Amino acid sequence: MREEIWQQSVMINWTQILLDNFVRLLNYELIPRHTSVREQAKNLYYSRFVVVSHGTELDPILNYGNQTALQLWEMNWEQFSQTPSRLTAEPINRQAREKMLKQANQQGYITDYQGVRISRTGKRFLIKQAIVWQLIDNNGKPQGQAATFSNWRYLKQDDCFV
Repeated sequence: MREEIWQQSVMINWTQILLDNFVRLLNYELIPRHTSVREQAKNLYYSRFVVVSHGTELDPILNYGNQTALQLWEMNWEQFSQTPSRLTAEPINRQAREKMLKQANQQGYITDYQGVRISRTGKRFLIKQAIVWQLIDNNGKPQGQAATFSNWRYLKQDDCFV
């Protein structure tokens, strides 16, 4: 039987980076952490809110998406984890997305972000009240950025948000 993605040791470790940096920067926990790291990885993966992250590549690649994120972007793990994160936004919205990521990089995190994203099949959705935060490892080396949100709505074809 194949283990689920959240059960892999690399994902359990990555979950700790996500959670450690969230509490370090925002001073509260993203999820309760009174359980084992394995249980924390499972709980984050199955959370009803979205959690995504990308690495530090020149064109950053998505390296984490919980089940809610995979469903929202209409991708399986293999598709998601090979996608440049810029492709989660339509071309018209990529400049605003890049500006937001730079702001999060400078400040460590931002809250209350809103923007339009697009799924693999072309469904557009507006995210609101997103938190974006920087990720570093235990040695202070940058590891990428993460985002979480629980407020989104699908847009109609003629809805215009830039």
